[in-house]
Amino acid sequence: MTIEQFKALSAEAKLKELRFSGELLGSYERNSEHNGPKTPGDIFALYDFWVYLSDDEEMIIPTRRNPLTVTEE
Repeated sequence: MTIEQFKALSAEAKLKELRFSGELLGSYERNSEHNGPKTPGDIFALYDFWVYLSDDEEMIIPTRRNPLTVTEE
């Protein structure tokens, strides 16, 4: 599945796809627009893109860029 195909799915289908094919990478607080409070949620790896899912499951945002920072040791 491509990111474009994922975007075309209904909210219920997106949640189902995350549940069965997504890999939970961890918690993430997404910056809101206009410097508002951050929105808590989780980041999932899904095929060749990532998806942010808010804790209330209202926001399902796919991205081509991994928003989690990579730390090198």
